[in-house]
Amino acid sequence: GYWGCPCRIASGNRMADLDIICPCEYRDADLEEYGRCYCALYVTQGYIDTGMPAEPIPERRPEGKWDEGAEAQQDQNAEDTADGEDGKIKIWRCQVCGYLCARPEAPRVCPICGAKKERFEEFSLSNQ
Repeated sequence: GYWGCPCRIASGNRMADLDIICPCEYRDADLEEYGRCYCALYVTQGYIDTGMPAEPIPERRPEGKWDEGAEAQQDQNAEDTADGEDGKIKIWRCQVCGYLCARPEAPRVCPICGAKKERFEEFSLSNQ
């Protein structure tokens, strides 16, 4: 029911896996440091220009997040609230291309058009 990172094991619980819904929270840091994300679904032009070196990228996801699925499922069953109601997850809209994503912070760069973070705005249905 959600687009989890293909290189990480998802718990099956959306709330527990919010950090690995593609593009994951770790993508931008991996792109800056390695030129590609953990799965290599996103790459920079610099990475391509250097011949796409294959050194491994260390896992940035905290080890405790790997087994949070059962705990998060219990929390979700107890609260059954929408993602944005807790104030942690916001919907961000790229003002250039209209790309939408749900994350705690706007992405550093839009994966669709390349716009910088400052071109994102917090989105709500009242913005339409």
